[in-house]
Amino acid sequence: MAISRYGNVVCYNQTLMNMAGDHSLEDSGSSLTAALPVFVMQLFVSNLTYRLLYYFTRPLYFPPFVAQILCGLLFSPSVLGNKGWVLDHVFPYRFTMVLETFANLALVYNIFLLGLGMDLRMIKMKDPKPVIIAIVGLIAALLAGVGLYYLPGNGDPDKILAGGLYWSVAFGCTNFPDLARILADLKLLRSDMGRTAMSAAIITDLCTWILFVFGMGCFSKAGIRNAMMAYSLVSTAVFVLFCYFAIRPAVAWIFNNTVKGGNVDETHVWFILAGVILCSLFTEVCGVQSITGAFLFGLSIPHDHIIRNMIEEKLHDYISGILMPLFYIICGLRADLAYMFGFVSIGTMALVISASFMVKILSTIVCSIFLRIPLLDGFAIGSLMNTKGTMALVILNAGRDTYSLDVSMYTHMTLAFLVMSIVVQPLLAIAYKPKKKLAFYKNRTIQKHKGESELGVLTCVHVFPNVSGITNLLQLSNPTKKSPLNVFAIHLVELTGRTTASLLIMNDEAKPKANFSERVRAESDQIAEKFAALEVDNDGILVQTITAVSPYTTMHEDICSLAEDKQVSFILLPYHKNMTSDGRLTEGNHAHADINKNVLSYAPCSVGILVDRGMTIIRSESLTFQGENTKKEIAMLFIGGRDDREALAFAWRMVGQEMVKLTVVRFVPGREALLTVGIEYEKEKNIDEEYIYEFNFKTRDDPSVTYIEKVVNDGQETITAIIELEENNSHDLYIVGRGYQVETPVTAGLTDWNSAPVLGVIGDTLASSNFTMHASVLVVQQYSSANRQNAGNNQEPVQGGAKTAQAATPFMEDEDDEEAHQYHRGMRK
Repeated sequence: MAISRYGNVVCYNQTLMNMAGDHSLEDSGSSLTAALPVFVMQLFVSNLTYRLLYYFTRPLYFPPFVAQILCGLLFSPSVLGNKGWVLDHVFPYRFTMVLETFANLALVYNIFLLGLGMDLRMIKMKDPKPVIIAIVGLIAALLAGVGLYYLPGNGDPDKILAGGLYWSVAFGCTNFPDLARILADLKLLRSDMGRTAMSAAIITDLCTWILFVFGMGCFSKAGIRNAMMAYSLVSTAVFVLFCYFAIRPAVAWIFNNTVKGGNVDETHVWFILAGVILCSLFTEVCGVQSITGAFLFGLSIPHDHIIRNMIEEKLHDYISGILMPLFYIICGLRADLAYMFGFVSIGTMALVISASFMVKILSTIVCSIFLRIPLLDGFAIGSLMNTKGTMALVILNAGRDTYSLDVSMYTHMTLAFLVMSIVVQPLLAIAYKPKKKLAFYKNRTIQKHKGESELGVLTCVHVFPNVSGITNLLQLSNPTKKSPLNVFAIHLVELTGRTTASLLIMNDEAKPKANFSERVRAESDQIAEKFAALEVDNDGILVQTITAVSPYTTMHEDICSLAEDKQVSFILLPYHKNMTSDGRLTEGNHAHADINKNVLSYAPCSVGILVDRGMTIIRSESLTFQGENTKKEIAMLFIGGRDDREALAFAWRMVGQEMVKLTVVRFVPGREALLTVGIEYEKEKNIDEEYIYEFNFKTRDDPSVTYIEKVVNDGQETITAIIELEENNSHDLYIVGRGYQVETPVTAGLTDWNSAPVLGVIGDTLASSNFTMHASVLVVQQYSSANRQNAGNNQEPVQGGAKTAQAATPFMEDEDDEEAHQYHRGMRK
């Protein structure tokens, strides 16, 4: 074994090693039989190491690229790579070619997935900002990269031009998938900064590929000028045109004429996988490496076709999760920290790493000044443009294979990538607190909608069974042309580790359903069709469907952000428990329960939770037939407080339809109960009486409205009165207030038995399996600036649009202040 600046040179006699004898005579001539056990060991060690490092680094909010580099460096010659047991049993030199073969095959398909997941439609040429940021940042990085490459004291002074090209291109590249993941984690995907950063990242990626292909075509594998440069570049350009004008339309035509009913056969998938190998072989012949053909073929697949998702499902887990760690090991085996420090000092390394990180930040900030982008956004975009990934390692390895980069320069840039990847996301989480445009809209509650005006409603759906109850409740809400409902229907999809960048970037109304798994895509289509039918059947309803992709732990932030963006007055959520055939409720999904709880705490408007116990039956019996005269019995139980006033406002909106009969039951505390009330209860009671008076006055001539008062002294008498009400007249829907932070004598004794705080005391009782009725229940919580401010004080600082209490205060006080003024002025009719 000899040591050179380009790595260790190992010579061995394969015949003597076979005769030496760790194999039996019958298989000594079979290299496959000899390599298979070692390869299985290598596969196991690489996957175990990567997974352990990934799970250790993920809580620190590091991107997967950090674990990938650490996985490789762990087995570098300076760490474990020179250990005897590693060289003899884990990564022996004589099986390195087998390891590299499988690693390169995994890399080819991984680059294909990279091209498959890149949506060029994200490049908005009408907006010059991402284009300018990307081009200026890339040029600045290329110039700085060349300067740092030839910096005195940075590696061996004997350098070649090809090395400067590979170094600077790797220096300037941006990894789009990891950038999209960082934005998703920080809740910045929907922000203007996030969209600009993603568009700039795609442009940078494409420019990087062009420079990379140009470099491979210009220089031979010896790092010198390629004598076949003209042939290499021209043939590659012809292949690019062939992919765009021949392969892309041909693949689209084949799928359109052979795929029936949206079902893709396995043959289509294998056809695509074979196409990857053929395209890779063609570009290898062109002299620009096989990964170029794989990337171009991935871009050629129609973006809106289901085949993209099927290929992702077939390949992602196997390639990224099992085979790609082999490539990271190869990268680590080529790095040598001890050898690098023999040519590069600590000061030089620190200078190169800090300069590498600051170049794109400074260039983006300068662009921001001229483009009138906020400097904080410019800083964030510049930081994100430093996101590195697999493509950066590919470029470095290409330079290493062609002897353009020696061990010291290769290792130096690998360490720089590691530091840059570690810094990006934590730096943004600490330093970037976006100032979202404050949404100044007054009608944050249903009660605020006076007269005939449009009511904005944000409905949330997890699964298709949630839809029927919500759509029927919306139809019962009396939408008309003069008083329409503007409905934003959100299909909530959990963000998992396998979610691709193409799915993340389309996290808005324009999302193509082909990006989802087949089950989610089919369910999303069903949900959209159901809401579309709601709009067709009623001229007073305008529906817009949206798909929100987010982890369950932060899904409430997307809901609240959308509610504020759309300026809705009411968020309608499904209860996390579903009804069984006997009318009982299941245990439900606890993640959905946490979402409901968080939305109630942070919502910018009023919130309703629907316990659906037969709303579908209501629709099938009456709403389907225009001539049906069957009355739908709706009961509103009024206890007192702002939530009950909001619930009454929603019930009031239903008045005026022939199919609806509304009964409002107000529970009034008796004389004995009034002895224990305080000042706060008296204040709320006066406001309640004002609103009840207004309701009775305006509905006095409506025969479909009945108002009843029942005197009770405690919670037990209240429950008894509700049971009697149900026995006398069975109701289809109960509407109640949540009664959050409201103490009233009529619910005394029930708080200790409340098992579902999100429903409140009365709502939990109505939805309880011990209760005899099977009516649906709508629990309403009115928006309160005080309650939201208290919740906001406990909120994490970086939420991608989450506001602090101070920022929220100026436009969150109107409801509280107005009711307080009404109380102090003594407004009585």
